[in-house]
Amino acid sequence: MNSLNAQDLPAFVAEAAAEATGQPVLLDVREDWEVALAPLAVAGARTLHIPMNQVPARLAELAGLQPIVCFCHHGMRSAQVVAFLQRQGHEHVYNLAGGTEAWSTQVDPGVARY
Repeated sequence: MNSLNAQDLPAFVAEAAAEATGQPVLLDVREDWEVALAPLAVAGARTLHIPMNQVPARLAELAGLQPIVCFCHHGMRSAQVVAFLQRQGHEHVYNLAGGTEAWSTQVDPGVARY
């Protein structure tokens, strides 16, 4: 499984946006209340919120999107979504190791911890 550290995400987004792979998508698989409490955005990337349990039913929304960086609170749910997407044929999909918790403690303390 491909994963990215929180500190590496901004550079990854900048590189991917400059390459032919296109604008990265940050796939937020958390629940609505989590997104409202601690939104995460990275300049140069588009954030798409699809709660983990809705990903299979909304798979068509991800067609043609690459690269995709999945994230959740700690990285466990998003790791499961990455594995699922890989089984569906997505090649350029990554897990944000440590999720929003790592992002908040290592990159942007403005993102709420919960």
